[in-house]
Formats: sequence, C-alpha cells, structure tokens
Amino acid sequence: MPRAEDVQSMFNRISGRYDLMNRVMTLGIDKRWRNAAVRAARVDPSTRALDVCCGTGDITFLLAKAGAEHVVGADFSEGMLDQARTRQASHGDPAARTRITFQQGDALKLPFEDNSFDAITVSFGVRNVEDIPLAFREFARVGRPGARIVCLEITRPKSKVANGFYDVWFDRIVPTMGAIITRDRAAYTYLPESTKTFPRPPKLREIMQAAGIDDVSWKMYGGGIVALHSGVLPLSAALDAEAVSAQRDEVAGPA
Repeated sequence: MPRAEDVQSMFNRISGRYDLMNRVMTLGIDKRWRNAAVRAARVDPSTRALDVCCGTGDITFLLAKAGAEHVVGADFSEGMLDQARTRQASHGDPAARTRITFQQGDALKLPFEDNSFDAITVSFGVRNVEDIPLAFREFARVGRPGARIVCLEITRPKSKVANGFYDVWFDRIVPTMGAIITRDRAAYTYLPESTKTFPRPPKLREIMQAAGIDDVSWKMYGGGIVALHSGVLPLSAALDAEAVSAQRDEVAGPA
C-alpha cells in the first residue's frame, strides 16, 4: 500500500473532479449506497455524528438532512475539505450550512475526545488507511456507549461471473475514465489495487468486533461489489457508571 502521504497527495490532486468521477464510475448508483449507510446510522435530532474520511461531504450532508443535531466531517485531505466547504457555502439545505463542521483529521489519530459521538460513519475510505484495526479502535474510542458504527466499502464479489465483470470494469475501464475525467490515471489504477488486499466482509466483521463493536452485520449491494457493515458500541460502560452512581447515592443516604 502507498504511504499515507502519497494517498493524501493523490486525493488532493483529484478532489476537484472526485464527485463527477464517482457518479460516472458507479453510473450514479453510489447515491443509493450512501443513503443506505445513513439509514444504518439511525440518526435523530439528539445525534452528534462523525463522518470519517468524509471527502467532499456526500455522507456528511445526508446525515444532517436526516436530522442529526450536529455532524462533523473529518478528512486528512485539505483538497477534499476545500470542496466540501465550497459545497456547504452554496448548499440549498439550511441544515447543511448550520449543523455541519468540516475539519482535518487522520482516521488513525482522530482529534476528538473519548465518548464524543452517537454515530460514526466511514464510506469508501477505510481501505485507504495504513492500519484498519487501529482505525476501528479509534472509531470505538470517540463513540459513546450505544453509538452506531457504519462502514460502506468496495469489496470483491463472490461469484465468478461478477468477479469477471469487476476485473474488466475496475482494472481496465475505470483507469481510462480516471485519465479522461481527472487526468490522473494513477489514482484510478490504485483503486482496484486497494480493493484486492482489503478484508472480505467476514474478516472485516472480525476486525470491528475486535475493536469492541457489537452486533456487527453486513449487507451487500451492487451485485456484491459493495459491503455495508454496521454495529453498535456496548452500553455496559454506561450501565456500570450508572450502577456505581446508584451505589454511591444509596451509601450516602437521603440528603
């Protein structure tokens, strides 16, 4: 895998045409996948959400539209964040302008306190980090007890027919599209390479569980080329804290 600095530079280079390339590359279907991810996050008016590897803000804006109290979009690419802020400034939805904050942040060392968020999403980004288990441990660290953790990511399909189409599309067609649309063939040659070493859905579930995330499940989309994992942080820590508080009150007696 390329160094983090190289990946960061790559995303800075392609940020201006990133959204257009996503729409063309997925034939526009990626919007459905992102909406599914937001539904899995189960936000409500009391939710403080974090969108990691937010890119130009697709999921970030959807989380605000879904009713989250506040959404933080974090990405290590300033080029991507510049695009997100430009979109925010001219966005037609008032929630996008008033309930979203964009800031630079590394998924492996998030600049947030423990227990800060009720929902954490990452879409098409976690395969780009150097240490995937560490990334999920960071998500668990900044999540509150009961927080939803949602991961939307490209994966290789199981069927031979789908795999054949996948190889032709991502190994041959997508790099050519990338060269034409973004003038950066290398960035879209990296894309299929990054999916070849990314954990398959059962293994990714194990990684999430090892990070302390419970009830992890996944759904497949796009004929098996996209996996949507979701889980929840345990409530035990919060329940233990409540029990300790109750015991203290009992010992102290009535005021």
